[in-house]
Amino acid sequence: MSKLRAGIIGCGGIARSKEMPAIRETGLVEMVAFCDLVPATAAEAAKEFGVKDAKLYTDYRELLEEKQLDLVYVCVPNRCHSEISVAALNGGKHVMCEKPMAINTEEAKKMVAAAKTNNKVLTIAYQNRFRPDSLYLKEECQKGALGEIYFAKARALRRRAVPTWGVFLNEEEQGGGPLIDIGTHALDLTLWMMDNYQPKYAVGTVYHKLNNQRNTANAWGDWNPEEFTVEDSAFGFVVMENGATIMLEASWALNSLENLEAATLLCGTKAGADMFDGLRINGVKNGYQYVTKPDFKTDGVAFYAGSSCKPEVLEQRSFLNAVLGKGELVVKPEEALVVTEILEAIYQSAKTGQPVYFDHH
Repeated sequence: MSKLRAGIIGCGGIARSKEMPAIRETGLVEMVAFCDLVPATAAEAAKEFGVKDAKLYTDYRELLEEKQLDLVYVCVPNRCHSEISVAALNGGKHVMCEKPMAINTEEAKKMVAAAKTNNKVLTIAYQNRFRPDSLYLKEECQKGALGEIYFAKARALRRRAVPTWGVFLNEEEQGGGPLIDIGTHALDLTLWMMDNYQPKYAVGTVYHKLNNQRNTANAWGDWNPEEFTVEDSAFGFVVMENGATIMLEASWALNSLENLEAATLLCGTKAGADMFDGLRINGVKNGYQYVTKPDFKTDGVAFYAGSSCKPEVLEQRSFLNAVLGKGELVVKPEEALVVTEILEAIYQSAKTGQPVYFDHH
């Protein structure tokens, strides 16, 4: 079978550390075109991951003119996700875009529409769904083991781990801070487990409390207060149409010992689950309370024979199988759109001090 031909737009950190190694590991794709605003960055990526005569670009529009491309990976700052994804879909390419989908709902809707109009596969890179604990919990939820899930917490909390490189601290480029950066993963995971994409209203608070501090003991060195224009933490309270409640907590710097990245807590009518100390499922059986803790240290059966169980590789396989017509997409763009809607509503509510109601009629 001939390999799919891919172009990469944005050859920075996330592309080099996550996407490209995972694409290579699938063995299904040739990386033939690389685009980055910094020519040397594209050249380095092509040297490491590309075919021999890979083409280099600094303008994504020129890359999209390549007739031979089947897929495009969008790994640029959040502000450009929608513009580039829509252009790629309109150019007849399948697209995997890094998370979050877009900086607002309007932009995200354009992406969903472009995928539909052009009948192309669009997915958003929420790789945390492909972790062993996430896949196990999803299966339990699908089997109804938790019953009706009516309360959940989506948590992405760091004590001192503000990303000080790239454009993470730049609101113009990113559309926000920890809420849109890591909160997005926790919320995506939570909605997926609940299989509930009908928010009714959201209330949010956003804080700029630690931005100006120095000698911060930050994991990646002190941040520059002048550059730190996004929030350092944000919290949301979301009520769903069916009455379920989701609390969302996201921070890069919080005086808290609870450090949890992309974690969910679920409470259902039959059982509950959380990811606070590995995956734990709790309930009552034969008149006694129980806690079950699956052991993921031993390798489970590979989901695809002979493949690694790395979340980012499983994520690629899900996307590529959907492109090849061999399977259903795990991360659907309509689901990622709801994540963006809720995040935008939390930011909006924090600005106005009022709840934001969703219009789904």
